[in-house]
Amino acid sequence: MHDTIARMIRTSVGVLRGGTSGEYELSIKSGAAIMNALPEEKYEMRDILIDRNGLWHLRGTPATPARALSQVDVVLNALHGGVGEDGTVQRILDRVGVPYAGSRALGAGLSLNKIRARAVLDRAKILIPRGIAFSLNNNMNTSDMAKVVFSTIGPPYVVKPPAEGSSQGIRIANTVIELPDALGDTLDQYGSALVEEYLIGAHATVAVLEHFRQEPLYVFPPAHIDLPKRVLYFDPRSETVSGRHIVPSRFPQDIKMQIAEIARRAHEALHLAHYSDADFVVTRRGPVLLEVNALPGLHDRSAIPHMLEVVGSSLREFLEHLIHLARK
Repeated sequence: MHDTIARMIRTSVGVLRGGTSGEYELSIKSGAAIMNALPEEKYEMRDILIDRNGLWHLRGTPATPARALSQVDVVLNALHGGVGEDGTVQRILDRVGVPYAGSRALGAGLSLNKIRARAVLDRAKILIPRGIAFSLNNNMNTSDMAKVVFSTIGPPYVVKPPAEGSSQGIRIANTVIELPDALGDTLDQYGSALVEEYLIGAHATVAVLEHFRQEPLYVFPPAHIDLPKRVLYFDPRSETVSGRHIVPSRFPQDIKMQIAEIARRAHEALHLAHYSDADFVVTRRGPVLLEVNALPGLHDRSAIPHMLEVVGSSLREFLEHLIHLARK
C-alpha cells in the first residue's frame, strides 16, 4: 500500500541524452550518471534518446518530442553540443511547456558558438585568447588566411570549429607553415574556423551553480587539469589520453578568487541559467578564459563530480537542486 502511494507521487524526470554532436558518447554517459544518482523511490526516470540524426526515441521506440515529453514533470538535459546546446532542444521544451534545468535557447546557443561568445566576453572586458575567425565566405585561400593570422598572432596556434565542445575538432599548428592545412581541414569539415593563440600555463575548470548554499552564484573550488607530458589539451572523449582533475587545486588563493569572479561574470554575460562551467589557462598574466559550457558533463571523466565531493556535496544533491530550480 505505502509503496503504491510512494510510486504515485514520484516526480517524473525526463533525461535527454545522445544528440547530434561529436559528444554523443559523453552525453550517453552523463545521462546514465544522472539516472543512477537519483533514487527511484522519489523519481520515475524517463530515458529519452535523441539519435545522431536528431530523431527522438522513448524506451527504444521513435517518438515525437511531444509524446516523449508527455507526463514528464521536469527535464534534465544531458545533451552536449549539437541540437542540445544550440537552442534547438530548448525551443522544443519551451513550446511543449515542460520545465527544464539549464540555460534557455539564447544563452545555450550563444555559449556554444565560440565566435559569438568571444564578442560578448570581449565586450564584458573578460580576458580571452587573441583570435581570428574565418569562414568559407572569406574571399581568400588558406595561405592568405595564415598570413593574416601571422601578422597579428605568433605561433603556436589552436585551430578549432566554432560550435563544438569537449575539444572536438581541435588542431594544433606549431608553426605558420602548418596553419594552412589545419585551417583547410577545419573549414572543409565545419564551414568555419577559429584560430586562437596557444596559451602556456596550467589548465583549470570551474563550475557555477545558481542559488546554492545561500549564494546567488555559487562557484565551486576550481579543478586543475593535470595533463600528461606532450599532451597540449584535455580531451575527455579519449580513452587513451586522460587528464586528472585535481580538486582542491594548488593554485594560489588570489588566482582561485580571480577564476571564480571571471566565471560568475561570464555566466551572467552569456545569459546562462542554473549552472555552467568555464575553462581557463592560468598564464603569467593571470587566468585567461577559454570557453564557457552551458551544459557541462556529469560523467565520470568530468570535473563536476570531483568538485561536488570536495565541498561535501553529491551528484544527487546537485541534480535535486537543478530540479528545484527548473520547477521554481
